[in-house]
Amino acid sequence: MLDDLQVADGDEGFDERAWRVEHRYRAVLEVLDGVPVAQVARQFGASRQSVHNWLRRFEAEGMDGLVEQSRRPKNSPARLPAEVEALICELRRAYPRWGPRRIAHELGLRGVDPAPGRTTVYRVLTRNGLVQPQQQTHRRSYRRWQRDAPMQLWQLDIMGGIFLAGGRECKLVTGIDDHSRFVVVAQVVAEPSGRAVCQAFTEAMGRYGVPSEVLTDNGKQFTGRFTKPFPAEVMFERICRENGITARLTKPRSPTTTGKIERWHGSLRRELLDGAGAFESMATAQAGIEAWVHAYNHGRPHQSLNMATPVSVFRPTPASEPAPKAIDPPLGIPATRSDQSARSPVPQPQEPDRAHEAVEFDMVITPSGRLCLPGNQQIKFNAALGGHPVTIWADLRSIHVLLGGELIRTRASRLSPQDLAQLRLRGGRPAGSEPAASAAPRGPLPTATAIEVDRTVGRDGDVQLAGHRIKLEVNLAGQRVILRLDQRLMHVIASGLLVKTLPVPLVPDQAAKLNGARTTRQPLPPPPAPPLQAIRKVPADGITMVAGQRLRVGRAHAGKTVTVVIDDTVFRVLHNDIELSVHPRKSTGPIKKYRH
Repeated sequence: MLDDLQVADGDEGFDERAWRVEHRYRAVLEVLDGVPVAQVARQFGASRQSVHNWLRRFEAEGMDGLVEQSRRPKNSPARLPAEVEALICELRRAYPRWGPRRIAHELGLRGVDPAPGRTTVYRVLTRNGLVQPQQQTHRRSYRRWQRDAPMQLWQLDIMGGIFLAGGRECKLVTGIDDHSRFVVVAQVVAEPSGRAVCQAFTEAMGRYGVPSEVLTDNGKQFTGRFTKPFPAEVMFERICRENGITARLTKPRSPTTTGKIERWHGSLRRELLDGAGAFESMATAQAGIEAWVHAYNHGRPHQSLNMATPVSVFRPTPASEPAPKAIDPPLGIPATRSDQSARSPVPQPQEPDRAHEAVEFDMVITPSGRLCLPGNQQIKFNAALGGHPVTIWADLRSIHVLLGGELIRTRASRLSPQDLAQLRLRGGRPAGSEPAASAAPRGPLPTATAIEVDRTVGRDGDVQLAGHRIKLEVNLAGQRVILRLDQRLMHVIASGLLVKTLPVPLVPDQAAKLNGARTTRQPLPPPPAPPLQAIRKVPADGITMVAGQRLRVGRAHAGKTVTVVIDDTVFRVLHNDIELSVHPRKSTGPIKKYRH
């Protein structure tokens, strides 16, 4: 039809531009022949406005008007000035570790008004080849947390990699404030002994004040809970106890719990230690690290603080003049909070004002697997946990039991204010924030309150809930699942994934009385990803191939198109949703062909 437009249809490729011109030309000819515009739009897969636009451009410019035109605007008044774009590139070359957000912040400090956003800076860096664009992949998701104010929690740890000129490796005792990211401890020590750690810790408390809580790993310098043959109190725990500090431990082999200080270790190693090499002496190493820490605290904006510096957020609470201690430890320990209260002229609150405060104390599970609390309340466990020391967090609503820093049981509290006062007299200490969601309150539930309970699925794939037998799935047999009762629906959560939704067999008042019930405000987790599937046509011999493995389906099914469901351990062959065979998966190679 068009002599000057040739559409290649061979190995040379497809000329899409010429095809678009011919496509539009045919539409225009249909309209000129009298066909209604709406019918032409439906026939050529376009809108009526597009057809009118093609007709108008053809009448004005002929065939040239049907060529695809650039949609780029003729002018861009909001485009970033060339001077600012050049400054972005220079900052990136001068400071290769600065990301788009830091560069955008620095532009604002240098008087660029208005300062470009992080996305604009990223596009400039990508356009000039200063960063490699990559697709974001989040393989794991973590529950992020942060204390509400400074001095509520310090994270402490020990890192290595401080080398001296003679080849000796020293350690670094580190500490960071959880809220402000202010580094409170950075002490180089020859040996990471308990005494050296406590010395660095007490010096930091004398400089900045006593924190409410400390979070550490399970190292022997920080806890004696795992000392053999019996648990013992180490010097660090004694200092925390005498100063009223709640010492918290991470779950074993879980470094993400102290992720803030681990992230700081990475920054220190990349920006200072890797380039500095070996130090002449411990004094030289201490001076270099202190200089870097001072720049980190006072001059470096932090993204988690909305680009504020740690020192602008940190609020130290230095202790008053030291006073005689009730004990005489080998280290100088700042005045305990009880001593400060005794010397302070400010009147202290009376005991009735603390009647509703939470209490934290330590107990040992009896050989029969029970914990006996005041108020004739007992909590049962498996007999295998008999003899294990646990930490109990209790108030008038909930009781949480923690073993090795990990929550193992939550129960509704039947304790009275008098029972909490009795626990304080028996050595209970003021508790920090609640370690988990509160137990379900007694009485009617507030509107739109979700209740969660933990249950173990039986071997038949069912669970018991207030006398009701609820059928779940056989493949969940033996697993610990969470039943979330939300109004009239019950969601089943296994391994962090939503696996089933059923109607609630209980009335709202019954849900609050379930054993182990607790309230929750967390959103529902996502459902599990569907298994991969491959489509195969069974050959005459009845054997098909998936990932290099031969699946014998049978000659009787030759010629059928079957679906192979690819699980982690088996291949399931289906035809019209009817299972034909199941084959153990012997090949671990990737699936390259999903339709064959």
